[in-house]
Amino acid sequence: MTQLCTGNGPLQQWDAQLIGDFNNWNGSGHRMTKDNYGVWSIRISHVNGKPAIPHNSKVKFRFHRGDGLWVDRVPAWIRYATFDASKFGAPYDGVHWDPPSGERYVFKHPRPRKPDAPRIYEAHVGMSGEKPEVSTYREFADNVLPRIKANNYNTVQLMAIMEHSYYASFGYHVTNFFAVSSRSGTPEDLKYLVDKAHSLGLRVLMDVVHSHASSNKTDGLNGYDVGQNTQESYFHTGERGYHKLWDSRLFNYANWEVLRFLLSNLRYWMDEFMFDGFRFDGVTSMLYNHHGINMSFAGSYKEYFGLDTDVDAVVYLMLANHLMHKLLPEATVVAEDVSGMPVLCRSVDEGGVGFDYRLAMAIPDRWIDYLKNKDDLEWSMSGIAHTLTNRRYTEKCIAYAESHDQSIVGDKTMAFLLMDKEMYTGMSDLQPASPTIDRGIALQKMIHFITMALGGDGYLNFMGN
Repeated sequence: MTQLCTGNGPLQQWDAQLIGDFNNWNGSGHRMTKDNYGVWSIRISHVNGKPAIPHNSKVKFRFHRGDGLWVDRVPAWIRYATFDASKFGAPYDGVHWDPPSGERYVFKHPRPRKPDAPRIYEAHVGMSGEKPEVSTYREFADNVLPRIKANNYNTVQLMAIMEHSYYASFGYHVTNFFAVSSRSGTPEDLKYLVDKAHSLGLRVLMDVVHSHASSNKTDGLNGYDVGQNTQESYFHTGERGYHKLWDSRLFNYANWEVLRFLLSNLRYWMDEFMFDGFRFDGVTSMLYNHHGINMSFAGSYKEYFGLDTDVDAVVYLMLANHLMHKLLPEATVVAEDVSGMPVLCRSVDEGGVGFDYRLAMAIPDRWIDYLKNKDDLEWSMSGIAHTLTNRRYTEKCIAYAESHDQSIVGDKTMAFLLMDKEMYTGMSDLQPASPTIDRGIALQKMIHFITMALGGDGYLNFMGN
């Protein structure tokens, strides 16, 4: 039997169809039904002992809008989505990914044990190659992972794994939450990457984006809330459903089906692809109704526990961490939170939110401030030490001097801030290094060294550095 779920659908029960290559894109014989929770699904029997929908064939969900129009959407639970690269702006198509047993990747290596102190190498697979093209999962596995291992990292954190139609978003505007980014390969290729990492003793974390979703309607979840009420939508309605700065949709974490969708999404990546944990993006945006916009957190408890706290989102994060640590007690789960929310990294059993670590986001901001605005002699060692050690008691932090936020989102890497154009003219094996290069290399090494030494309970470095 083949079963496809689309997620939350429109109000009438008779106006949804499954279309695709298997029925010549005519869904009149494949109408879908909606359950009491607003989920549309269909079960299709095998044909002559074979799946009715062939593996690697295109499928879409067609529904009848309230204004009389039929619209096509990629199924919300699709496991693979592709587009015609030869056509400019071509829409994504859902792909039914169900390879025969002989074509499925079988994991050969167990998960490495959880390290006492994670040393994380953050990477973007697509940008990891030497050629001016999108690199693949298998190229990353064969060419980059051994170098990461040789440099004494014990964990790899992968960006942009969930499918996103806008490549320049670096994976942070997700369109298909259960689909592997097709630019770098197939689901089986990603499994090869994770298994190869495990064979080298490297754990693999995935950068998961459950804080918001792409506003795309043709290929994302945003297309499903047409004509729905609040209880049957993935997102909040009205202004509360949009993030003004990110131009994206915001989940309604009070909706039972949203919880089921997001929690099952985490389990899918852990079970199907053997990820060892996650780095949750945009946690500050989830924790507060103001999403951290134009907020400067000073540490007062009034900033954290009040009417600005999004209780539904906090409960979701508690459920997510509880689930992940029940499924995999040695899971590593990291929160990207700039606010310093108390008990974010204490267990759910203690009344905490349940993360293992939070990113020490004040540290790179301190280094950027010094490098941009202060002469070397103005650097305060007491100020640096305070920033590096200023963290909540008994809550663990991942320290980093710079990450993708500094390196690729409209700013320069630390090396460029220190040496800039001099790297092209004063850094050569054929002549002595210039004073700018000598100073830059020395400060770069000392900054990373002291950050690793004092900054927390783990360390992260980004590929772009």
